[in-house]
Amino acid sequence: MDISFKLNAFEGPLDLLLHLIEKNQVDIYDIPIAMITDQYLEYLSEMDKHDADITSDFLVMAATLLDIKARMLLPKDVDAEGHEEDPRAELVEKLIEYKTYKYMSLELKDKAITASHAMYKSSTIPEEVAKYEPPIDLDRFIGDVTISRLKAVFDDVLKRSTEKVNVEAMRYGRIQREAISIPDKIEEIRKYIADHETFSFRGLIEQQITRMNIIATFLAVLELMRTGEMWAEQEGNDTDIILHAGKAEVSDIGYEENESSD
Repeated sequence: MDISFKLNAFEGPLDLLLHLIEKNQVDIYDIPIAMITDQYLEYLSEMDKHDADITSDFLVMAATLLDIKARMLLPKDVDAEGHEEDPRAELVEKLIEYKTYKYMSLELKDKAITASHAMYKSSTIPEEVAKYEPPIDLDRFIGDVTISRLKAVFDDVLKRSTEKVNVEAMRYGRIQREAISIPDKIEEIRKYIADHETFSFRGLIEQQITRMNIIATFLAVLELMRTGEMWAEQEGNDTDIILHAGKAEVSDIGYEENESSD
C-alpha cells in the first residue's frame, strides 16, 4: 500500500525522524529501523517530486539509516564487558537530545507569546509623594556609629538583665505584665536630655531595671535620633557610644559639605 504524505517543513533530518517515530507511535529506545528507514526514504522521494529543497543533511541521515539497517542484519558486536552493541544507540542519543531542546524551545515560545499579551501599568506615584524626602538622614546623625554597634550594646545589656531574676518573687508572688508605652519612654528620655546634654548610651540602657524597659529605651533612642533630637558618636570600635542632645552640626560628626561619597 502506498504511503500518503502531507509535506511539512522540517527543520532538519532529526526533526523528520522524530515526526516519523511519533506518527508510528514506536518506542524511541527501540526504533524499528527498517520501517523508519523505508518511510524516511519515501518522504525524501516525495520531497524531490514536489521540487522541495533537500539539503545534504537529509541525504547524510538517509545514508546513516541505511548503514544502521545493514548492521542490524549482521551479528552484533560485543564490547570489552561482553555486552552487545546496539547500532541504533548513537542515533537514539541524538534524537533524545534534539527532542529535549525542541520542546524547551516550544515552551519558551509559549511564554514569549503569553508575555506579549500582558500589559504593564506605568508608575502613577503622586508628585508630592515622589518628591518627599525624610526630614532627617539617620545615617548622618549616627555618624560613624552603626545600628549594629548600638544593637550590640543593647544585646549585651539585655543578656545581663536576664541573669537578674527575682527568684522569691517568682516563687511566692504573681508576675504581672509590665505596661510600657514607647511615647512615654520618649518623654522620659527628653527630660533626661534636658539635664544631661551628653551621656553614655550604655549607661542609659543599664539604668533600666526590666527587660521591657531596656527594649523600650532602645526604641525610644532610635526614634529620637531619627527625629534629630539627639545624635551619636564613637571614637573607636571598642569605646563607649556617646549620645548628644540636639541636632548634630556637620563639623561635629566629621563630615564636610563637599566630601566625596566614596
